[in-house]
Amino acid sequence: MSSLNSPLHPKALRYVAAVAQLGSVQAAAREVSISASAIDRQILILEEDLGVPLFERLPRGMRLTAAGELLLALSQRWKADLNRTLSDIKQLQGVNHGQLRLAAMDSHANGFLPDFLQAAAREHPGIVIDIEIVSPDEAVTHLLSGDVDIAVAFNLKPQRDLNLIWSAELPLGCAVAASHPLAALAEVGFKEVVAWPLAAQSRALAIRRYLEKRHGWLLQEARPPLVTNSLQLVKSLVRSGSHVALTSELDVGPEVLDGSVVFVPLRDRNAQAQSVSVATSASRPLPRIARIVAESLAVHVDLHLQRVRQAGAETKRKEPVPR
Repeated sequence: MSSLNSPLHPKALRYVAAVAQLGSVQAAAREVSISASAIDRQILILEEDLGVPLFERLPRGMRLTAAGELLLALSQRWKADLNRTLSDIKQLQGVNHGQLRLAAMDSHANGFLPDFLQAAAREHPGIVIDIEIVSPDEAVTHLLSGDVDIAVAFNLKPQRDLNLIWSAELPLGCAVAASHPLAALAEVGFKEVVAWPLAAQSRALAIRRYLEKRHGWLLQEARPPLVTNSLQLVKSLVRSGSHVALTSELDVGPEVLDGSVVFVPLRDRNAQAQSVSVATSASRPLPRIARIVAESLAVHVDLHLQRVRQAGAETKRKEPVPR
């Protein structure tokens, strides 16, 4: 049962969420299978009771006001709690059914995530897993607000409200095409990196903010610097040999495994390592099955990282070391 259409989810909140998501009363009416006039009436009653408008009525639809955003957040928290409760009820019946929401990174989509989801489907066929691809900052926000149950993200800092189930350090390095001159080096320095066109990720990611703060000259001297919020574009440019990228080996894991990209560690020992973690909210109790899935996810990420590192080491052993 979808929590959007569940009778346990207050209908007024359902209608607000549907209109906010779809942008109009008419579209929301089709989604929740009720007349547009009934939805409009419920929203007007809410606005009258609260004394504030929840939507801006625009020529081409409806947009949430600040008060509407607060009510939408309440609806999302209600939905999250409802999903957990329904999962708990199923488990009381001895059945592993339910819905889990997972926040992951863009680089995970063609990395360990497909194998993990296939394994989860085999081991827990009654579990529906919703995947949100987000930035690390968004992962923490979603986890703490209850929008997701589990997050696998880069650079999660220990804090009271986060339960880090598993973490691993990810040393910073340079990703280059297998045919690139830097690929034969055992390690590389920042000066050698900026001698080549650099594909840099946007400020939405902590790794870019770190480089700006500690090694800002890199982005100024790189020729010519290219900045994008798409890791897939960065990796495509690296594979082509036209650019290099400063990143972690997990970001380029699939490409290291298929041999198209080589991850060269940085010689600079002051370069701050990144990290990857599997986390849950410490302030919200998880159903037993969610904890099992979170632990399974941690194992899959760890094994994938080990395979990437092993493949990188084997590639290095095959390459001649330049004199």
